[in-house]
Amino acid sequence: MRGKLPSQGDRRVRRTRAALRAALVALIVERGWDGFNTQDLCDRADVARSTFYLHFADKEEVLADGFADLGKQLRTEQSQSGTGVPRPLAFSVGLFQHALEHLRVFRALVGRRAAHLVRGNLRAVVLELVREDVARRLPQGTGRETVVAFLGGALFEVLIWALEAQPTPTVEDADAMFHDLAAPTIAAAVRKAGLSAG
Repeated sequence: MRGKLPSQGDRRVRRTRAALRAALVALIVERGWDGFNTQDLCDRADVARSTFYLHFADKEEVLADGFADLGKQLRTEQSQSGTGVPRPLAFSVGLFQHALEHLRVFRALVGRRAAHLVRGNLRAVVLELVREDVARRLPQGTGRETVVAFLGGALFEVLIWALEAQPTPTVEDADAMFHDLAAPTIAAAVRKAGLSAG
């Protein structure tokens, strides 16, 4: 059981959590997911093991926390990008930008040799972002979860393609590729929802 932790807004808490996430990424790049344990993570972050357990239960939770922060960042960028309802799945450009700017890290996180757990955590964040976007456009009961699964899977696979492609595509090219593929699905789902509502 974890001890009493100061508020997440506390500067020391933010600094400790950031150090642990940075150490996690560095170790994944160097050794792969299965190549290190919690003690290695604590040593790299220069954080006492007891302090680690105040913040996280295990390295999986550190990973999930980092991906959750990525999701928050993408939501914030999307909400600050203009007025009104953004184009469908507008957050995707931020996802591609973040991944391609940190290409080495993302290749280690989700490339062919990455652990299933690591890929699954990123996939869950992508699906949640797609779910939130689609929920603004389609009423419940119109096959919305099928559309979410299809578009989320497509976005995740285009992201993997962009990370592994040689030469690496630009952010704009990767995002355009995804939207070219997604647009007909979104249009068909909206049409179908309109027909069933009428």
